[in-house]
Amino acid sequence: MEPSTSTSSAPSSTQFLRKHILKLAPYTPIEPFEVLSSRYNRKPEDIIKLDANENPYGPPPEVREALATMPFPHIYPDPETRALRRALAEMHNIPMENLLVGCGADELIDLLMRCVLEPGDKIVDCPPTFTMYVFDADVNDARVVTVPRLDGFRIDVEAVKRAVVEHKPKVVFLTSPNNPDGSMISEADLVSILDLPVLVVLDEAYIEFSTEASRMHWVLQRHNLIVLRTFSKSAALAGLRVGYGAFPIGMMEYMWRAKQPYNVSVAAEVAACAALTNMNYLNTVRDALVSERERLFARLKEIPFLEPYPSHANFILAKVTNGRDAKAVKDALATQHGIMVRHYAKKELSGFIRVSVGRPEHTDKLIEALKQL
Repeated sequence: MEPSTSTSSAPSSTQFLRKHILKLAPYTPIEPFEVLSSRYNRKPEDIIKLDANENPYGPPPEVREALATMPFPHIYPDPETRALRRALAEMHNIPMENLLVGCGADELIDLLMRCVLEPGDKIVDCPPTFTMYVFDADVNDARVVTVPRLDGFRIDVEAVKRAVVEHKPKVVFLTSPNNPDGSMISEADLVSILDLPVLVVLDEAYIEFSTEASRMHWVLQRHNLIVLRTFSKSAALAGLRVGYGAFPIGMMEYMWRAKQPYNVSVAAEVAACAALTNMNYLNTVRDALVSERERLFARLKEIPFLEPYPSHANFILAKVTNGRDAKAVKDALATQHGIMVRHYAKKELSGFIRVSVGRPEHTDKLIEALKQL
């Protein structure tokens, strides 16, 4: 007997959803080569993708070899990612007991919020910055206290202090180098915020491209600090989703309890471990990207309608000036030249584009295209 198709008395499926989810704004992700190829009628290899801060050189050859020969893809992964955590502990000189691996650092941000925030609890966000903090706060029914950055994208430390006193948030999110502008938080500013009665999350997704050292080891002395890192950028494993973080030891038992048991796939752990066996390659690629970043910055300054900002990351933010529209520039690069750059709908970045650092030939084609606009 076929089920009834009458809907006169049937409940709406949306009535079962949590009320705050009904108001959730969607995240706008960057699209892959296959989608871009179809949209712009270009072969994937003819598209220059400079919109997602991906590493154009790809991972070390050991990664492909390891993925091709991994022995147990049919067995569930190690729920504790022990092989990778041991390798990371040795590399960073941090006990593996302080380390947690996730399906990208994004998963760890969401996991942390689920462990720390009750519905209605508050976080401090310092835009413009990585938008996943606000997205995950919304998903977890938290409230966001916004402390805009100062000129030059500096953290407004005094405003953060006032926000902590007034709103009593549980977490302050900081990104260094900051996405989308590539600026660093100073040690003095970080210490000032760490002295507040809040949990501080320092996202170092791009730290490999900076001349400044990671503060990951601070976690061993600062029990209100979490430092996040990723394999997506410097190790070019964005498609395999591997991130990790150093957490205060007192939190670890509870993070383990709440973590999805098999959150990191066999392929992801195998790839990350393989990448760490060839640090010479990773360092060589990093140096090439840093060198190209400086060349890209100089070339962008040649464009009369762009004002690029100095960056410690593998991307450069540029203000679009002289009456030009930033989205129009982004669209023209895509449709006319097959070059993808990032444009933001957020009001504080509506007049900017962000350009990932590519290979030298990518820079040359980008500058040539910009000069034609």
